[in-house]
Amino acid sequence: MSQQSVPKRDQIDLEHTWNAESVFESAAAWQSEVGEIGPLTEAISSWQGRLSEGPDVLLEALNAVYALVERVGKIHVYAALGASVDRTDQAAVERAGRAQGVFSQAVAAISFVEPELLAIGRETLSAWLEQEPGLAIYGHYLDNLFRKQAHVRSAEIEELLGLAGESFSGVYDTFSMLTEADMTFAPAQTAAGGELPLAQGVMDEILSGNDRRARETAYNNYLDNYLAHKNTLTSNLATSIKQNVLQMRVRRHESTLGMALFDDNIPTAVFDNLLETSRRNLPIWHRYWAVRRKILGVDSLQPYDIWAPLTAEPAKVPYEQAVDWICESLAPLGQEYVDVVRQGCLKDRWVDIYPNEGKAAGAFSWGTQGTHPFIVMSYTDDVLSMGTLAHELGHSMHSYLTWENQPPVYSDYTMFAAEVASNFHQAMLRAYLLENSSDRYLQIGLIEEAMANFHRYFLVMPTLARFELAAHQRLEQGQGVTADALIESYSELMAEGFGQEMQFDPQRLGIQWATFPHLYVD
Repeated sequence: MSQQSVPKRDQIDLEHTWNAESVFESAAAWQSEVGEIGPLTEAISSWQGRLSEGPDVLLEALNAVYALVERVGKIHVYAALGASVDRTDQAAVERAGRAQGVFSQAVAAISFVEPELLAIGRETLSAWLEQEPGLAIYGHYLDNLFRKQAHVRSAEIEELLGLAGESFSGVYDTFSMLTEADMTFAPAQTAAGGELPLAQGVMDEILSGNDRRARETAYNNYLDNYLAHKNTLTSNLATSIKQNVLQMRVRRHESTLGMALFDDNIPTAVFDNLLETSRRNLPIWHRYWAVRRKILGVDSLQPYDIWAPLTAEPAKVPYEQAVDWICESLAPLGQEYVDVVRQGCLKDRWVDIYPNEGKAAGAFSWGTQGTHPFIVMSYTDDVLSMGTLAHELGHSMHSYLTWENQPPVYSDYTMFAAEVASNFHQAMLRAYLLENSSDRYLQIGLIEEAMANFHRYFLVMPTLARFELAAHQRLEQGQGVTADALIESYSELMAEGFGQEMQFDPQRLGIQWATFPHLYVD
């Protein structure tokens, strides 16, 4: 490991943290903005019942709605990211909770809009789009709204669903506080008899290291902590699924799967085909595990060997070097694009770079129109971290260009399309370095990074989708779920992808479902 201990948040240099000051110059400024949002939210209600008065009134009302949405978005981003980088910061956690309340109140306040638009009718609205040029941008939005008409409820029900958002967010908050603030992990033991501190932000670094004893003990100690809380985590997941089932029934969908795909206009057949394609190609993974076991020279492959380096001297890639290589690889996208990436990484502080105590596990990119896109990750000076940075920068540039070029009504993109830009960035980086670097260790590292990414997206994610679907179907049918049943289910599903080459402890493998934050988001 590059560090003997995981630093506290106040030990991280400011230049290596996300640029919170670009959103609000201080927590006091954030507080002041929160105070102004209440009256604005109340003022939105003055438009209720008036949208049918004419195109000019409708345009003014929609402008007011999206102005509120942008300001609330900035409040939410500042608070939620502040908590994500340090779950032990009680003030930041309090702001995140308050921001969720502000967000839910705003969603409830504007909930009358879509029922009223549907009541006006498609024919009248189409005529208004021609009469009022300012409304023209809403054409696609209105087409999509009428597609969803059967699942849009009355203004009162929509308001209630909006207000429920704050309560529903508690499932993810509970998971985050438990795993990122309350859980402490026994240190990993090295082959030389030493210890390595273990925390969410350094787990990946240990698992991608050469010390097999450290990998084994880190893997065991980490997952044993999740096993110790398996019933709490299962109850939390069940609550999240029940929330989905409730929304499914309120919105009159036939299944939670259909509801999840409906807003993005994705047929369930696409989901089914993806899972079938993944299952059909599982033998490819069996061959890969055999090759990996042979190269590592071990009698039996274990899950903690999945990310182990295949060379004795893995390439080291400091953050600044990673930024240079990522920018060079993106040159075909144009100098303007590259300049934005470099500026974001090195000057505008888009990236909260390094591990610290209390930091969220994994990596993500987030922001809203009116802010920079921001990345939270735990960079550890290796090829896998470089790949993660390239991936998250794909999300960030997708967001940046969307916010620069689209009006507020189209300022987001679908989950179905979200991973395209991120994985494209990684592919560009690999192709560039494989062609332009003669460093054998770097080239092997790039192949390892590619396989780690393929493992996540072509094996783990489809397997997790199968697991999640089965759990949802049980609760849709009024059945319960238990911790042991979920552990057994995930272990058996992953075993299909491991084949005969991988040996594993079923309990530790099975509890891995509980480490994925995505499952707890409503």
